[in-house]
Amino acid sequence: MNKKLYVGNLNYATTEAQLSELFATVGEVVSANLITDRMTGRSRGFAFIEMAEEAEAQKAIDELNGREVDERPLKVAEARPKRSNRSGSGSGSGGGRRRRW
Repeated sequence: MNKKLYVGNLNYATTEAQLSELFATVGEVVSANLITDRMTGRSRGFAFIEMAEEAEAQKAIDELNGREVDERPLKVAEARPKRSNRSGSGSGSGGGRRRRW
């Protein structure tokens, strides 16, 4: 069963390929997703790595959490489930109709 990991405190120069290669040293990497800013395309400093097996994911947490990569200590933890948008509107304005005076 696949297990998703959160990887934080990344150097902005770190690439998906580097992360895949690093995590492949402890197990089979299913996917690596470096999160980038929509406007600039620059890394936001975190990523999600999906490992093939739960045991491999735990091994990655144990061995890679705190390891220095590109001069920064990695934060590796089990990814939390994605939050759902319960409002349904997606606008975030929080208001109804605007009054016209």
